[in-house]
Amino acid sequence: MNKTELIDAMAADAGISKAAAKKALESMLGNVGSTLKGGGRVSLVGFGSWSVSKRAAREGRNPQTGATIKIAAKNVVKFKAGAELSGAVNQFTISKQYIRPPSGGLFLCFPVKVSYI
Repeated sequence: MNKTELIDAMAADAGISKAAAKKALESMLGNVGSTLKGGGRVSLVGFGSWSVSKRAAREGRNPQTGATIKIAAKNVVKFKAGAELSGAVNQFTISKQYIRPPSGGLFLCFPVKVSYI
């Protein structure tokens, strides 16, 4: 899905014009970008979180010549998917079995079956 298709889907789902959906998407992307540029973190519960991480300078190799090159330090954006998004992509459920130990202690939970939908 590209940006135009996303705008069309947003407009259809929300019952708004494509112009309003485009404005909303651009606002969201602009705010995420400016927050990350300022070193902040953006979290959307269930969907995921964006954060900035610093990558140190390092040495690499030119694959054609084998010569050693210096790679500069830089900031990189990381995205970690939330549980709902991961579950939707993988579409699986875990059945759990609760077992009481003979000593009458705490219940233990063991995943016993993974079924893909």
